[in-house]
Amino acid sequence: MKKEERASISIMKIICISIILVLISGIGVMAVNTKLNDVKIILQNGYEMTALTSKTKVSEILEENNIILEENQKTIPDIQDEITAGQSIKIIDKSYQEVQIAKISEEGVQTSLDQLLENYAPITEKIIVEQETIPYETVTKNTTEASEGTNNKVLQQGEDGLKEITYKAKYQNEIQIEKILLSEVIVKEPVNKIVQVQKKETSRASTLPRTTGNTATTGGATYKITAYCPCAKCCGKATGRTASGTRATAGRTVAASSQFSFGTKLNIGGHTYTVEDRGGAIRGNKIDIYVNSHSEALRWGVRYLPVNVVN
Repeated sequence: MKKEERASISIMKIICISIILVLISGIGVMAVNTKLNDVKIILQNGYEMTALTSKTKVSEILEENNIILEENQKTIPDIQDEITAGQSIKIIDKSYQEVQIAKISEEGVQTSLDQLLENYAPITEKIIVEQETIPYETVTKNTTEASEGTNNKVLQQGEDGLKEITYKAKYQNEIQIEKILLSEVIVKEPVNKIVQVQKKETSRASTLPRTTGNTATTGGATYKITAYCPCAKCCGKATGRTASGTRATAGRTVAASSQFSFGTKLNIGGHTYTVEDRGGAIRGNKIDIYVNSHSEALRWGVRYLPVNVVN
């Protein structure tokens, strides 16, 4: 019986070893038949990793490597695309611009996907805080009751104000591509310069040539007269064109509210101007006279003068 038991045990060992060898061979065949590819994954922060995978779909490869996209992220190729050996997966921000790639394609340049990906430069955002001076205005005060010998006198010195402007700026390839105004805060209010003017002294405008012809008064209304120039601070643009389509000219052009139609002649302080422009801040009894430079506009300040319509 002992010999038979030993023979039976030997047979069982042989059978077990044979089964193990068959299983190992099957696993080896499966491993050979499963093709593994090296796939490069480039994260949004620029970090690169290489994954060994048998998957071909972008979403499955990312899931296999425990990579989850955020709401503002996308992939190149698309998350649902299939990729082949040698291709890369790049995770980028959805706001990336494709202008450069489109330009290359239009020109018919033969290029690879990797070359196209190089054109996807990251967009960075910065919060910029700038300080801007608020120029003070010069207000003249007529001393109609003063004596003949009254001289010009500064009653209050002017002082510039200060405001703080906050922007959100976007940069790509170190070039600013967008600048959005977030807020403006006045840090310091400007202080107007107040000048007492002698009874007989006339404004600068009155020294200009007076026009001849009849004048119909608007009822002796006194208007607030300011000045502007073609710079960006005054107009926000520098085209030199008025709202009526004419070219702004110093000594002729004024901006007035819609109560005066374009082409209306106005006698302001003894000089005749033509209404050719409008302005967002020009309402009611306010008129803006066009001058050649911003410094000249600042020197003009604010004046209160009678305005007449010339027939």
